Amino acid sequence: MPTQHQVDLTIIGAGPAGLFAAYYAGFRGLSTAVVDSLPEPGGQVAALYPEKAIYDVAGFPVIKGQDLIERCVEQAAAYDPNYVLGHRAETMTKHDDGNFTIVTHKGDEITTRAVLVTGGIGTFTPRPLPDAEEFEGRGLVYFVRELETMRDKDVLIVGGGDSAVDWALNLEGIARSITLIHRRDRFRAHEDSVNKLYASSVRVMTFTEVAQIRGADRVEQVTVFDNKTDEREALEIQAVVAALGFTSDLGPLKSWDIEIDGRHILVDTRMQTSIEGVFAAGDITEYEGKVRLIAVGFGEAATAVNNAAVYIDPTARVFPGHSSG
Repeated sequence: MPTQHQVDLTIIGAGPAGLFAAYYAGFRGLSTAVVDSLPEPGGQVAALYPEKAIYDVAGFPVIKGQDLIERCVEQAAAYDPNYVLGHRAETMTKHDDGNFTIVTHKGDEITTRAVLVTGGIGTFTPRPLPDAEEFEGRGLVYFVRELETMRDKDVLIVGGGDSAVDWALNLEGIARSITLIHRRDRFRAHEDSVNKLYASSVRVMTFTEVAQIRGADRVEQVTVFDNKTDEREALEIQAVVAALGFTSDLGPLKSWDIEIDGRHILVDTRMQTSIEGVFAAGDITEYEGKVRLIAVGFGEAATAVNNAAVYIDPTARVFPGHSSG
């Protein structure tokens, strides 16, 4: 049955930025609802790369994606956020008193005094490997939730971005062999990661693409070809990771009259959108000089929450003081 909620701040998106916002809102004395279309908190990190190592979060020389999410959930738990998971925020109505009503696709209704969108890239769908649909779930995957599923397998990774390179490096010592193919000789991944890739035991084949996947019940063999010479090679493979990126869709957000630039929401220095009382933080935001890092999203979340606190209570201060005891 649909449920009604009443909170100070509704956070749309339960990724790292949204979870930190839930903690920080509690620190500011605000009650929160955290809405996400996924059934568990964590956003893209939990759904797509829970076991990938993350190196650019302050205070952690390295931390796995799922471990980071668990720390964020634990931090937010001190203020008991109301999680509305498995719900997509469908409509938003602003009332004359400055408050908002958000209705989810399942009919839950949230009355809220301010809104913070931290939905990353919106809903995301992996780009498929052409002519390979029959092997999806039978050796072909688009992301690796558990590295151990690749234990002692010969793995082919297709792609040239951060995910492809990171999975190749993270599977070293787990997979029996790793081959990474990319249709170009330039990678879109972090330079340091690419250097580590070439220094690793991973076989790297550039200007190379998939010609055909074969197998009875599961992937058994993949023929690849050089896209410059058409030279072909058959590889004995039991698992294919097609890390070809994702298409994203802001979905219902596009109908909320928020000013959007492409797939991103424009914000000012307060992280406020074109609608007063609606803020945004994390990868979904756009402004001059924007850098899309988890660490940046954390800072934007704190900025957004502090300014939302003033929108909710004009007598409050933007800067509440430091949290140190």
